[in-house]
Amino acid sequence: MSKYMLSIDQGTTSSRAMIFREDGTCVASAQETFDQHYPKPGWVEHDPEDLWRTVCDCIRQALAKANIQPGEISGIGITNQRETTILWEKNTGRPVYNAIVWQCRRTAALVEKLKASDPEFIEKVRDKTGLVPDAYFSATKIQWILEEVPGLKARAGLGEILFGTVDTWILYRLTGGASHATDYSNASRTMLFNIHDLSWDDELCQYFHIPKCMLPQALPGASEFGYVAADIPGLEAIYGVGIYGILGDQPAALFGQTCFDKGDIKNTYGTGCFTLMNVGSEPIISKKGLVTSAAWSLNGETAYALEGSVFNGGSTIQWLRDELHLIDHASDCDVLAETVPDSAGVVLVPAFSGLGAPYWDMYARGAILGLTRGTTKAHIARAALEGIAYQVYDLVSLMQEEADCKISKLKVDGGASVSRFMMQFQSDILKCDVDRARERETTSQGVAYLAGLFCGYWESIEALRELRHCDTLFTPSMEEEKREKLLKAWAKAVSRAASWEGKE
Repeated sequence: MSKYMLSIDQGTTSSRAMIFREDGTCVASAQETFDQHYPKPGWVEHDPEDLWRTVCDCIRQALAKANIQPGEISGIGITNQRETTILWEKNTGRPVYNAIVWQCRRTAALVEKLKASDPEFIEKVRDKTGLVPDAYFSATKIQWILEEVPGLKARAGLGEILFGTVDTWILYRLTGGASHATDYSNASRTMLFNIHDLSWDDELCQYFHIPKCMLPQALPGASEFGYVAADIPGLEAIYGVGIYGILGDQPAALFGQTCFDKGDIKNTYGTGCFTLMNVGSEPIISKKGLVTSAAWSLNGETAYALEGSVFNGGSTIQWLRDELHLIDHASDCDVLAETVPDSAGVVLVPAFSGLGAPYWDMYARGAILGLTRGTTKAHIARAALEGIAYQVYDLVSLMQEEADCKISKLKVDGGASVSRFMMQFQSDILKCDVDRARERETTSQGVAYLAGLFCGYWESIEALRELRHCDTLFTPSMEEEKREKLLKAWAKAVSRAASWEGKE
């Protein structure tokens, strides 16, 4: 009898495999980091082979830790960093260029050019895709690779080149090239997918000069995507096992947080911060900078999410550690921040790769304001954690307005959510409860849940609700006068960081 569900989580800085049992707990996991490549300022790339290699390594390690035997895995779910763009040769499976990561800003000027040349461009993209035109999404990344690699555009038109977001790349390799597919949630982040009829949009493909034959088949997130090929070394225990669920990382976290009802909201504190609200079966097209995507499709019904993204969340803490060397370990940031009663007026705007919603300023850059001779690294550490929470505040406030829905609780997860200081500050600044899940890796858990529902490992949505447990509930305690003062300082600091480089 099959005992477990396996999830593959290919993220921005690491890959992870987790094995879950019926009560929703993880019995084994493995994680492996890989190199980040920065060819030019604002450019971010990954080697696609690194992504595949680390995924395989993690699966092997997790299977070994749990002593998994053939037949014990019921099914597999894949979740992934979204928007990141990979092109490869159909015949050989060989990538034709490094993966262009979602954080990469190389196509910012191209987006601005499109906006200027076609005033209707913004509305066209927003109405069809639910997105705001930005270098963040996949379309201009595909366009850039096709134009920059000699002869590639012609080959793509002949059907020799395939495109995929990371889920598609991992699925393609895991099935030995038998499956070239994606799910609605990942397709929704390409700027090529019509979220109303859930299909690739001919007009947008033509607009970006992208041959439609490159694109993967778009399927509901709970589907029969394919089966593990029999020639992958070390994966003998899962040969022939079905891949039954695919979700982009943030919809997966929304599902893992059991945000199944309209108005449920979560934030994931990962490399970036991602706030999603379940808005039900009808998409809400934002007028103020949020984006809308298909979240998941199950049993013929599609749930949509209103979303806002913070480009630099946990990566801000990594910056303090790796570039500034103010701390030795990420956990030191919390310890250091709590050695001072406040930030002493210091505000850190972590706009290292521009600002996402609700600003959508591709040219904003990071800034530290309010420095005095008495500023210490403790003040900067505290300001960094507060800066992450302020950005989430901006998103949640706008989301409540656009969805016309007042929230009383924010469910949270992700690596940086371990910061008790930041979670309490988040609760204070939002004036609502912050509910931190016991299982921090709800992204992996969520796609395991979805795949498990499809293959019958779990019986129903209601059964999944019982599996979520709160680790810590943070409640607001800050005085309103202090809160208002801090928010005004934040707004002022953001205005200083806006469009720092100027538009080229």
